[in-house]
Amino acid sequence: MHNLVIDIGNTNSKLAVFDHQNMVHFQRLKELDEISLQSLIETYQVKNATVSSVSRDVTALGNFLSRSVRYTPFTTAINTGIKNHYKTQPTLGLDRWAKVIAAKGLYAGTNCLMIDMGTCITYDVLTANSEYFGGSISLGINMRFKALNHYTGRLPLIDWDKEEIIPEGTDTANAIKSGVLLGVLNEVEGFIASENKKYNDLKVIITGGDADFLSKQLKNSIFAPQIINEPYLVLKGLNEVFIH
Repeated sequence: MHNLVIDIGNTNSKLAVFDHQNMVHFQRLKELDEISLQSLIETYQVKNATVSSVSRDVTALGNFLSRSVRYTPFTTAINTGIKNHYKTQPTLGLDRWAKVIAAKGLYAGTNCLMIDMGTCITYDVLTANSEYFGGSISLGINMRFKALNHYTGRLPLIDWDKEEIIPEGTDTANAIKSGVLLGVLNEVEGFIASENKKYNDLKVIITGGDADFLSKQLKNSIFAPQIINEPYLVLKGLNEVFIH
């Protein structure tokens, strides 16, 4: 039985096909194409589909999928045995909830801190007894570079290479890079340290477009043994809807 899951983010759309819990196909797209989706459904004989979107209405996409597969709208009302204490569940980001569901399915009985390095940086904790109380939302890396340019008169908009070493601030461009990147790193380490005081044997699951950058920065830190780089966390969470 193959499941199609689609995650529509602020920047890109990601889709995957799963055979039970095994991912057999993955794509990252700027735009979804119904012809390509139909071809994918036929190639893998997809039976189930769900969509999570943080950026646009998916009614038309859901109607299209419903014509070929059993379509399940993904909402925060879907639950796989998690005690959800979030006070405004209808406003909880679907991508955040999908990550919580993924942590429950992949690391049941473990305290998990999920850090999503996307357009925004989000921090969410699922406890070992499957309780979720919420988390934090912060500016993403590119958003910080854009804010410095937008809200000042002379600071330039900086392009950064995720593979480069964080520079010393010996000129204006490098001062911006150093401030933004070290600021993010110190923020993340602060969140991990804070959650380590609350929870034993905490796993730190990093995902999102800038996850590789963060994982590289933390590989020699005191937190390295806790780090798991899981690029498909949201998609795996969406797939858990059908596993359960």
